[in-house]
Amino acid sequence: MSDARSHELFINGKWRPGSSKATLSVINPATEKVFASVASATVSDLDEALASAERSRKAWSSQPAKYRGEILVAAARILATKIEAAARDLSAEHGKTIAEATGEYARAVETLEWNGAHAEELSAPIPMGPNRMIVPEPLGVVAAFTPWNYPAVLIARKLAPALAAGCPVILKGAEETPSVAVHIVESLHQAGIPEGVVNLVFGVPVHISRHLLSSPIVKVLTFTGSTAVGKQLATLAANNLQRCILELGGHSPVVVCEDADLAKAIPAISEYKFECAGQSCNAPSRILVARSLYEQFLSRMIEAARKIRIGQPDDPATEMGPMANARRIEAMQRLTKDAVDRGARIETGGTRLDRPGFYWPPTILTGVPKDARVLHEEPFGPILTVAPFDTLEEAIEEANATEYGLAAYFFTDDADTQRKLTNGLSAGAVSVNYLKGVSADAPYGGVKQSGYGYEGGEQGVRSFQILKMVNGLSSSG
Repeated sequence: MSDARSHELFINGKWRPGSSKATLSVINPATEKVFASVASATVSDLDEALASAERSRKAWSSQPAKYRGEILVAAARILATKIEAAARDLSAEHGKTIAEATGEYARAVETLEWNGAHAEELSAPIPMGPNRMIVPEPLGVVAAFTPWNYPAVLIARKLAPALAAGCPVILKGAEETPSVAVHIVESLHQAGIPEGVVNLVFGVPVHISRHLLSSPIVKVLTFTGSTAVGKQLATLAANNLQRCILELGGHSPVVVCEDADLAKAIPAISEYKFECAGQSCNAPSRILVARSLYEQFLSRMIEAARKIRIGQPDDPATEMGPMANARRIEAMQRLTKDAVDRGARIETGGTRLDRPGFYWPPTILTGVPKDARVLHEEPFGPILTVAPFDTLEEAIEEANATEYGLAAYFFTDDADTQRKLTNGLSAGAVSVNYLKGVSADAPYGGVKQSGYGYEGGEQGVRSFQILKMVNGLSSSG
């Protein structure tokens, strides 16, 4: 296995450097210094991964689903023993607090376990009445591309259902957070997964995606990331008609109705928004507040944002660490400046902190004009806009006024208002008086420019299956 400072590729059941010995630097976002390296795959490495996955395909798909599930459950238990050390690695690479990193790994373990426990059930024939049934079969080799923001959860949400369905996987881990892919793949290796069933590569993303998706060996593309990159990958996948599962950008609204309990709403919004320094597709980014509550809400939201303790991610007292890289700081500066130039007001935050590391404070903007970029581009950082509304219809219209549709949230106890918002908000997931991550048993996907296909739950496994319809069976068949 790779050591803590030099991460390797995993191809055909073995850890090794890239064939060119080239590496990429891993930056600690709290110090802005290089602290590790990761191997960069060449075309020959990718070809070997493709060949390895294809060689393993028939044997893995023919294994009883119960056996595949047992491997996943065993891997989950092995990963659970590594969480403390793995969380420290993730925190150093990403800037998450230790608590955030630990919680993320716990969710990854849950995802491996859930898919393992349900592998046999979800691979069983499905009766369709007399003389008919559906026989689930694995689609084939999967190319999985995962981002740096929630790498443990998102690797697990791709690997676990694909493996449960009987598909080999070539995983392209995030170069910014390589230790996560290494820990999860090594757990599968230790659990006894056969050679070639899981291959791990790192490198220049565009080179890897073009090469893997140009191969007819790959039958499925699963990707989490920006809408722009998702469209590029879908275009490449179209040439070989590879099935696509795309979880793309988000710009989630929160509608705070006049009967909302602010004592519950504000801590819930603050905690979920500023977790991971706001670098989440699901994070709330646009708050719409009933005018009668607006001033009170804004005052208390500003107070909550200012109380968040920003610091070194390995300090137990820290509640928000740095952003993951310099690109995110540049985006925060650009979006904030554009909003202010157009007439918005900075209520708190708004300027990079004067210290080493990619630190940007919780930032709240008000009076943001509708043409400001921050209302239309995914912020992917600790920026919130807050605006009042007068009618529920106005709130729904404004909430839906972006190209994204991943998640939406609202606070009200009125049943009629809950029905109107649930039906009116255009999003793949709507949460009532609640902001939390998605559980392993739930299907999750976006609408509009937030992608298509589902991860999680039964539908997540079905994404990697052919549902073969069998007609005309004899009564004893």
